[in-house]
Amino acid sequence: MSDTDGKKPLGLGGGRSGQVKQSFSHGRTKSVVVETKRKRVVVPKAGGTPAATGGGAASRGDPSRRPAGISDAEMDRRLRALQAAKAREVEEAQTRAADERQREEERERRRAEIEAKEREDREREEALKAKADEDARRAEEAEARAARKEDFKKPAAAAATVDPAAAEAAASRAETKGVTTAGPRKTDRERDDRGGGDRDRAGKVSRDEGRRSGKLTLSEALSGGGGRQRSMAAMKRKQERARQKALGLNVRPEKQVRDVQLPETIVVQELANRMAERAADVVKALMKMGMMVNMNQAIDADTAELIIEEFGHKVVRVSDSDVEQVIDTVDDKDEDLQSRPPIITIMGHVDHGKTSLLDAIRKTNVVSGEAGGITQHIGAYQVTTDSGAVLTFLDTPGHAAFTSMRARGAQVTDIVVLVVAADDAVMPQTVEAINHAKAAGVPMIVAINKCDKPSANPQKVRTDLLQHEVVVEAMSGEVQDVEVSATTGKGLDTLLEAIALQAEILELKANPKRAALGAVIEAKLDVGRGPVATVLVQNGTLRQGDIFVVGEQWGKVRALINDQGERVAEAGPSVPVEVLGLNGTPEAGDVLNVVETEAQAREIADYREKAAKDKRAAAGAATTLEQLMAKAKEDKDIAELPIVVKADVQGSAEAIVQAMEKIGNEEVRVRVLHYGVGAITESDIGLAEASGSPVIGFNVRANAPARAAANQKGVEIRYYSVIYDLVDDVKAAASGLLKAEVRETFIGYASIKEVFKVSGVGKVAGCLVTEGVARRSAGVRLLRDNVVIHEGTLKTLKRFKDEVKEVQSGQECGMAFENYEDIRPGDVIEIFEREEVERQLT
Repeated sequence: MSDTDGKKPLGLGGGRSGQVKQSFSHGRTKSVVVETKRKRVVVPKAGGTPAATGGGAASRGDPSRRPAGISDAEMDRRLRALQAAKAREVEEAQTRAADERQREEERERRRAEIEAKEREDREREEALKAKADEDARRAEEAEARAARKEDFKKPAAAAATVDPAAAEAAASRAETKGVTTAGPRKTDRERDDRGGGDRDRAGKVSRDEGRRSGKLTLSEALSGGGGRQRSMAAMKRKQERARQKALGLNVRPEKQVRDVQLPETIVVQELANRMAERAADVVKALMKMGMMVNMNQAIDADTAELIIEEFGHKVVRVSDSDVEQVIDTVDDKDEDLQSRPPIITIMGHVDHGKTSLLDAIRKTNVVSGEAGGITQHIGAYQVTTDSGAVLTFLDTPGHAAFTSMRARGAQVTDIVVLVVAADDAVMPQTVEAINHAKAAGVPMIVAINKCDKPSANPQKVRTDLLQHEVVVEAMSGEVQDVEVSATTGKGLDTLLEAIALQAEILELKANPKRAALGAVIEAKLDVGRGPVATVLVQNGTLRQGDIFVVGEQWGKVRALINDQGERVAEAGPSVPVEVLGLNGTPEAGDVLNVVETEAQAREIADYREKAAKDKRAAAGAATTLEQLMAKAKEDKDIAELPIVVKADVQGSAEAIVQAMEKIGNEEVRVRVLHYGVGAITESDIGLAEASGSPVIGFNVRANAPARAAANQKGVEIRYYSVIYDLVDDVKAAASGLLKAEVRETFIGYASIKEVFKVSGVGKVAGCLVTEGVARRSAGVRLLRDNVVIHEGTLKTLKRFKDEVKEVQSGQECGMAFENYEDIRPGDVIEIFEREEVERQLT
């Protein structure tokens, strides 16, 4: 039975068949029938669509030429995509060809420029060389001519005797032959030509040798010659550089000179960035100058300037303080100036009636609202007199602790009214007020107050003022003096007239149309309103909504409140107002300036804060380790009383701190750990607990969390409203840290008559009490020839055989010293007692 079993094998039908013999392992083979399908060839039918219709139309018209399942629209889309792709390929090819042509033209242009430049250099060198050869040749010819002249002198002299006819014949023959004596001979030219060819061949050989000089031959390697040669990589780098030079690719860009802004100090990395240089190169340049710094360290402006100049840039010196240049400092024109009210500061000693006098002028009663009846804040008020004149008064404290407040009042004022009590005359703070007024350079008016008292003596006041170079008009001087009484109102009109006269003489003017400029009289932290500053406007007009900067703080005027507690829209020159809207509490005495934008105000405030911080850091950094050790050694025996101070206003806190600094001596001192404005908070309690200090509140109270924390942690909080009591209590507390004073009291003398040696006790002195009394608990000194040789205590005191506490004068007793036995007859024993006395700070 065959494999086909009478059936035809499977086939593709219509294809070409053949047999393929397959070989397997172990010699086995197999024949396989293989058919190949013939490719169908589509022949267009006669009378079909014309060629102009295109292949797309033919394929659409003949379904046999179209792939199965493809619609006419799909076929059109495919054909259009194919045509677009072919068109895009053609465009890309054209674009590439154009770019290549452009690049080739650029390369050819660069190559032509380089070749032209090299050709010019070569021609210039050849011209210079030819000129040098020509000069050398001319010099040689000149020497040769000079030599020939010397050689032909004698033959010429001999030839002069020859027949002239023969000479003429020789000359004519030479002319007919066309021989010239000036040109070189043929043999010389040929020799020169041959020499030039030899030189060319020698140059070519030398160039070949130069080209192969970097290669190491086998013979040179075996003979050890050749020395150190350039590597293949170096040769390749050289060839690459030559190729890039030929193409004009390695042309280094021209160095760009920059204007480098240089502040007072700059970090190395920032300096490199501003110069557009590598930081490593800048560090390297600094190291060459002897400065071992890294890129994160700061250098001073002078060093940075040297570096900038070394790198070829220009230096533009700037200062960090340039941010403050936006503050308007223009001079006012005369036509813009208008008269302004005078600013009068009332100064004098405490309890001389300054505030009472101002109350009498204002017809108010401020004294009753002051704790202890004394002024402890600086106040600003505006008064309109009966004549219609407007006056601005500043009331300063008279207590010794408020020196800074008085100084601030004198700096911003136009006129100082010095109040002196007629029954008390000139006192220390009166003298201080006089000095402040003289330092500020402002005129002074003396108001002699309390003239209604029976003990008043105004003449004594005038006489005492002479000692301080204040000569009043009653004493033929220039300073006005007025006798007044705040209680009865005597002389108040005369005082106001004197102030108006002085203000008229000063001709006070200001420009209300410019940006406001003022001084902070007082600042505080209000619980409901936030930071509040009492500002006295000196120039310009301060309006609601103005953006300002004051010291290290900035803000936007949220509200303006005058001295009557009323809200106002603006404040002109010489008007005191409370300003709300600060971001922090400023320092009393800071200057307020109005700026245009909030960004400028924030930038100026940040700069001032940074400058203050750097100043404090510099003051601490200037202390060396040796100084710190010496200070620690000095402070080892000094006791400190740490305190935390919170006050209602900035001026009071400052006055308290200054008063605390004056308390103490070389053994004890008061140290203010922290002072601030506002209520006592939990952070203050935490600081006090860590340092073991009390918290002092001046006209402020602790909030509820702070009170709870103080009760829990055992921190003492003390409240004060009068600075007298605060200073006295702190002084008493500091006095408790003083070591008690030890005082000695002599109670008796005894002379040694005989010395006995007792077993178990040692040497015992038989004594006679000659004066006073001898006590067992007292201290003793042993005197020999009126020189103290021992000081100690008694070990035993006996009368006969009994131990006694004391022995009266004229009686005999036995004494033995503690740990001392060098006693002799005739020595004197001095008996004394010690007592400790508590000391007080003065």
